[in-house]
Amino acid sequence: MAKEGLGHVCRAPGSMNADKSEDPQRQGLRERLETILIRTEKATSWDDEAGRLRGLVNHEGYVPIRTRLAVEDLDFLADARADLLRFSELGLRLLDLHQPRDAGGITSDTAHPILRCRSCMWRWPCPTFRAMSESFGLPRSDVDLPESA
Repeated sequence: MAKEGLGHVCRAPGSMNADKSEDPQRQGLRERLETILIRTEKATSWDDEAGRLRGLVNHEGYVPIRTRLAVEDLDFLADARADLLRFSELGLRLLDLHQPRDAGGITSDTAHPILRCRSCMWRWPCPTFRAMSESFGLPRSDVDLPESA
């Protein structure tokens, strides 16, 4: 079962890059992330509705609404806060692990020393940091990513 959405192709949990010899803990995490991805892609975006609903906030700070929600929307909304908290924590932990450090080599450009990732030792920016930057949609102008790695 494949579904297109948000630039990804969804498959059943456990089918994306699943390898039978993969560590069970890593495989479990992959399945959890794939489940969240699939549920998120199936849910309807509330971006347009949120803009319209902001104008309907009453004096108590709530929007009294009546709407039709699909089962997928309810599943997504039920866990959205917890899932976003987990993802933001994961992102912060990965940023703590993958950060630049001076590689300590001899360079002719002392103002721009060669940097390596503190965790994986790839040239900075490392593939993990690049993937995170691309996934979180940081514009190229906000993050200096030279074409190394």
